[in-house]
Amino acid sequence: MNDLTIASVETTILDVPLIRPHKFATTSMSAQPLLLVAIRTSRGVIGYGEGVVPGGPWWGGESVETMQALIERYMVPILLGRRVDEITGALADIDRVVANAQFAKAAIDVAMHDAWARSLGVPVHTLLGGAFRHSIDVTWALGAAPAAEIVEEAQAKLDARMNFSFKLKMGALDPETDTRRIIEIAQALQGKAGVRVDINARWDRLTALKYLPRLAAAGVELVEQPTPGEQLEVLAEINALLPIPVMADESVLTPHDALEVVCRRAADVIAIKTTKCGGLKRSRDVVAVAKAAGISCHGATSIEGPIGTAASLHFACAESGIDFGSELFGPLLFDEELLQEPLRYAEGQLHLPEGPGLGVELNLDAVKTWTRN
Repeated sequence: MNDLTIASVETTILDVPLIRPHKFATTSMSAQPLLLVAIRTSRGVIGYGEGVVPGGPWWGGESVETMQALIERYMVPILLGRRVDEITGALADIDRVVANAQFAKAAIDVAMHDAWARSLGVPVHTLLGGAFRHSIDVTWALGAAPAAEIVEEAQAKLDARMNFSFKLKMGALDPETDTRRIIEIAQALQGKAGVRVDINARWDRLTALKYLPRLAAAGVELVEQPTPGEQLEVLAEINALLPIPVMADESVLTPHDALEVVCRRAADVIAIKTTKCGGLKRSRDVVAVAKAAGISCHGATSIEGPIGTAASLHFACAESGIDFGSELFGPLLFDEELLQEPLRYAEGQLHLPEGPGLGVELNLDAVKTWTRN
């Protein structure tokens, strides 16, 4: 039997350029920082994980720099000498030393899963119960750009049959201006594609109550996290008001958060980011709560690179609770291919790769090119 003992853990920060600036409610980025975590067993098998947040610490309080420091100083000593199949025990021991830090812990979780699966010669989804599907729908995020630019990009995606659903970022502009921009886009794409919005928790209660009904009336099909994550009573009020689904993102990081959303009827859909939940294992716990309550789950993204995206894809293909599609578009936003063989996107879906572990192989020359000095 292969030796599953962890012999080394290495971290590398990359800054990967994007095909265009990606705009959030509070920031914009032209390159995505990634923390690549490599766990090597004593037999030389290497498993990879990614530490990644969407554009910096504004979202969850972590960055590639904080993740690297926490992993190298506090997590590595706990991992060395452990087996890569001891994920539950290793993460429990890490929790005793490092509070929160879900994004950093997710990188460790995924790297352990990848190394374990590669050691056994099986795909990661096998460790999660096996794939019941081999592809998933992908919504493309269009950022917070002007309406004409958004419509042009969306039409190009439709013409190429790459995506049939689009998410628009809001919250960076004056609410009235922002709402008119979205209505213009929704009307331009009416009958061609689904349109949803993500406000990244930037509106207050009165702003949300004033403008969200207008968006719903214009044909927007879903609203994601309009108000601050901790204000579940406000989210519940909005969910009861609107005739379209509300999706909780910043409000749900843990199973307890999911339970609170369920009890308050604060959302119809929960965004599951394997990054914010702390990895594959803990994401399953969050999905289980939602599934028991009949709440849908969406395979969300932190704009991961190919390693993180492949991990979330394996998770989504093995987890029936992910029943509201995905937005696992991250690698398509990158201007540099980091894999030897790219992930396959076609007909509005991302397709599960074959092979052991995550089923992908890094192009180490590309990794070296974009490694931060």
